[in-house]
Amino acid sequence: MERPLVVGVDGSEPSLRAVDWAADEAGLRGAPLRLVNASLWERYEGAALADDLGEPSERVLAEQIVASAAERAGRRNPDLSISTDILPEEAVTALLHEGGSASALVIGSRGRGGISELLVGSVSLAVAARADCPVIVLRGSHENRPGRGIHQRIVLGVDEPPEGSAAVRFAFHAAEVRHAELHAVRAWRRHEPTDHPLLVGESARSYENRAVETVDKALREAVAEHPSVELHRRTVEGSARKVLMDASTTADLLVVGAQRRHGHIGLQLGRVAHAVLHRAVCPVAVVPQRA
Repeated sequence: MERPLVVGVDGSEPSLRAVDWAADEAGLRGAPLRLVNASLWERYEGAALADDLGEPSERVLAEQIVASAAERAGRRNPDLSISTDILPEEAVTALLHEGGSASALVIGSRGRGGISELLVGSVSLAVAARADCPVIVLRGSHENRPGRGIHQRIVLGVDEPPEGSAAVRFAFHAAEVRHAELHAVRAWRRHEPTDHPLLVGESARSYENRAVETVDKALREAVAEHPSVELHRRTVEGSARKVLMDASTTADLLVVGAQRRHGHIGLQLGRVAHAVLHRAVCPVAVVPQRA
């Protein structure tokens, strides 16, 4: 049985957009949709909604939130199998627990007004950095929808894990179910600057060739397993953070890996994943990879 796609809902506009996106995604995957509310969510994101409604009971408010989200998802896709739950935990703990049996977690970005709109919220960042399953954070505009992406393009940031990594498999599957192009991007930089023009050219070619080899090796297995995916390989000189943020402007989904090292505690995200979560223009999928 397909594992559910789990969405954290708190009644806010970003979380409702996550419900919409996840309903479309679950339909593409043929997966059930599970909507959960953590009753201590307000500790992280504020009690403005509860104050506006004047509800005396946190439980009553939580029931209204999940019922409304389920109705919204059902209207968007009447064929979905939808379940709901209210979890008596704080948001990060609840979502990390749910991630143990989920195909992916979907969370809305929680930035507010001004410059803060560029930044991902504390819950989203903590879950993306610790979850055992892929975490999709709804960056970008309301136009991003899995089934009718405005660009029909998935971007994969190619790292240097072993061939056939979890992030690579996730990206190929996402492109396949959407009938979208997959753009595999690898950034490279010269680390031995020199003033001699011949040496500069040779150094650049060497680093670029290494980047091409890394991309080819990372994708080899997935290419054979997903022959219908239209694949574009690209190597770009520059920092990985800037290259991927630029690529996100013409993508419906950006996929990056995050190394999880056995025995390590705390946030395990990496500088590139951390940067794109804060600044990408499109939704970002962070896929854990065991070192």
